[in-house]
Amino acid sequence: MAKAAPEGLITALDIGSSKVSAMIAQKGDGGELIVLGTGQRESRGVKRGYIADAAATEVAVREAVEQAERIAGTNIENVWVSFSAGGLVSDVASIEFELGGHRVEQSDIDALLQAGRESIDPAGRMVLHAQPALYTLDGLTGVKRPLGLHADRLGVHIHVVAADGSPVRNLGLCVANAHLEVKAIIASPVATGMACLSEEERELGVALVEMGAGITNVSLFAGGMLVGLTSIPIGAADITDDIASSFGTRRAQAERMKCFYGSANASPRDNHDMIDVAPISAEDGAGEGTRITRAQLIAVIRQRLDHLMGEVQKALVELKFEGPVGRQVVLTGGGAELKGIADYAQQALGRSVRIGRPRGLTALPEAHGGPAFATLAGLAFYAAADPVDLRALSPSNQLVHRPKGLAIFKRLLATARANY
Repeated sequence: MAKAAPEGLITALDIGSSKVSAMIAQKGDGGELIVLGTGQRESRGVKRGYIADAAATEVAVREAVEQAERIAGTNIENVWVSFSAGGLVSDVASIEFELGGHRVEQSDIDALLQAGRESIDPAGRMVLHAQPALYTLDGLTGVKRPLGLHADRLGVHIHVVAADGSPVRNLGLCVANAHLEVKAIIASPVATGMACLSEEERELGVALVEMGAGITNVSLFAGGMLVGLTSIPIGAADITDDIASSFGTRRAQAERMKCFYGSANASPRDNHDMIDVAPISAEDGAGEGTRITRAQLIAVIRQRLDHLMGEVQKALVELKFEGPVGRQVVLTGGGAELKGIADYAQQALGRSVRIGRPRGLTALPEAHGGPAFATLAGLAFYAAADPVDLRALSPSNQLVHRPKGLAIFKRLLATARANY
C-alpha cells in the first residue's frame, strides 16, 4: 500500500509527442539524486509538442505517474513538468546600476534583482524562466558571488525563456485534471542541458540538438546559460511515417523496422540483408507481405535525416554557432537512439558530435538511461537545484539608479561568445 510522500521527494513529468514518462526521485544524504520509481505510457494526445487531445493526455499522465508511484511505494501530489513545443524563445537581459565604490551588500543584490524583474518585457509571451545567471562588477563579467566585493557599478545578466501562453496553459490544465499540482513548467532545453551537458561544456559553448518524436529543438549554451534557441517541426516520428508510407505498412511495424533494422549509415552488406514487411491489411488476415532490402529502408531514413540535418545546420548558423568555438554538438532525445546517428551527424554538420545521455542519477533503470529520457532526468536535476527565479520576487517600490541611456534588455550572445 502506497504511503504518504516523504520530505525532499521530486517528481518529474515529461509530456512528449510519443511518450509520457514520470520519475520519482529523492535527495540522498550526500546530495545525490536516487531514483525511486519510473513510469511510462504512450502519448496519444500530443502533436508536435502541443496538446491536441486533453482527455487522452490526461489519461496518459495519470497512468504514467501511477506506475511510478507503485514502484516507489509512495503517493505524490506535485510534479515538475517539461514544455518542448515550438514557440520557445530564449534571451538574456542585462541591467546595471551605480554603487559608488562601496562593498556589495545583500540589499544591493536584492535591489538589482528586483530591478531586473521589473525590466523584463515578454512581448506578449508567458515567461517560463527569469533567472540571474552571472553578475558584472565594473564591466567584468562572469562574477558568481559579488557579495562583499567593492565596485562602482554592479550588474547582472538575466536568463529569460518565454513561450506562447495558450500551449503552456493547456499543458498545465491536463496535469491539473490528473489531480496533480504543477510545481513549475520547465522549458525542455533547460532541463535537458542539466542532464547531459557538463558545466564546462555549458561554459565554453555547446549546441544541444534534441531530436524528439514531433519536434527538434536546437539550443546554444554559452557562459553557463542558454543563450539561443530555435525549434524545427520535424522529428523521429516523421522517419517512422516515411517508412510506413514508403512500404505500405502500419506505423507500429514501421517503428519496429526503424529500431531493429534501421541505421543512419549504409554499408555494402545492406543490399543483401532482407526484411519482411507486413502490409497494413495484415490484421484482417488479408494481403501478402513484401520483402525489402535493408538498403532500401536506410535510403528512406537517410532522405528524412538529410532534410532534418540541413535544417539543424541552418539553425546553428542563425544562432551564430560557428568558428573555432562552434565545434561541439550534443545529440539527444529519442531520435538520437537511431543506430549510427552520431557518425552521420558529425559528417553532415562538420562538427564533433556525441550522444547525450542522462548521468549522475543513482538507481536509474537501464531502460531509462538512454537519450530519450534526458529531459526527464534533467527535470529532476532542475527541481533539486531549485534555482532562483525573479518572478517569485514580490513587486517593490524601491528606486534603483541606472546610468542614463543604458539598454535594459539586450542580446548578449556576442558578449557571451567573446568570453568563452
